[in-house]
Amino acid sequence: MNEDPFVIHRNLLFTVAYEMLGSAADAEDVLQESWLRWAGVDHEQVRDPRAYLVRIVTRQALNQLRTVSRRREEYVGEWLPEPLLTSPDVADDVELAESVSMAMLTVLETLGPTERVVFVLREVFDVPYDEIAEAVDKSPAAVRQIAHRAKDHVAARRPRTRVEPAEQAQVVERFLLAVNTGDVQGLMDVLAPDAVLIADGGGIVQAARRPITGAERVATLIMQGIATVHLAASSMWVNGAPGIRIDVDGELAAAGGVVVENGRITRIYSIVNPNKLGWLDAEAALAR
Repeated sequence: MNEDPFVIHRNLLFTVAYEMLGSAADAEDVLQESWLRWAGVDHEQVRDPRAYLVRIVTRQALNQLRTVSRRREEYVGEWLPEPLLTSPDVADDVELAESVSMAMLTVLETLGPTERVVFVLREVFDVPYDEIAEAVDKSPAAVRQIAHRAKDHVAARRPRTRVEPAEQAQVVERFLLAVNTGDVQGLMDVLAPDAVLIADGGGIVQAARRPITGAERVATLIMQGIATVHLAASSMWVNGAPGIRIDVDGELAAAGGVVVENGRITRIYSIVNPNKLGWLDAEAALAR
């Protein structure tokens, strides 16, 4: 008996949905709905199951994205993507690792729903324009224009340089050492002068509701946090790159990604909303 194409391509479909939505929970909801729709299709009539499934997932993700876009406008404080625990192997696929990075997903949040879907399908998964057009109910010519506009938008906002995982891991370890030892100067040394900390507490736990800018302000905020709780900082692979895990009294309290440029951290994404930390217990299976 042949294995169901949905099962074969599930990792790909999850990755597509996650990149479109920035939420693993929403991506799983999309996959559940897509599975039900796939179950009602005459599979013998489907020439290309992979393309057909991507189209189903795209349509469901676009519907979901329009719904959550309104919900995110009412979100308390900064909204950041749900972090995923990923295997170091994800970094071997440079384009995949970049596309699921906290930095990229945050940039994708600044696109409209259709622009985001088109960008992800075209730039990350190399889906032909005519297939994207069918998925988003637009002409191939319109999709080309949307793709070009979205690509320019993302290019203007994404990190300027790509850092090798080994270099990023080294910088993260310096940051962790400073945090765990309360070394203020060490922390200042690893932060770029214009470093930015973005925290997502969702109004559930205390977190800065606006970005904190400047190495001194970021370091002060971090050190204030260390002084009030029994905290342990460690490294973990977050969204395809070395990132940060924070435990308080032995319990996971935060996870984050960082952007490294010229050997220093320029941006920290800190997710402390407990509702977004549920996907760090097991490695997410991603695929292109």
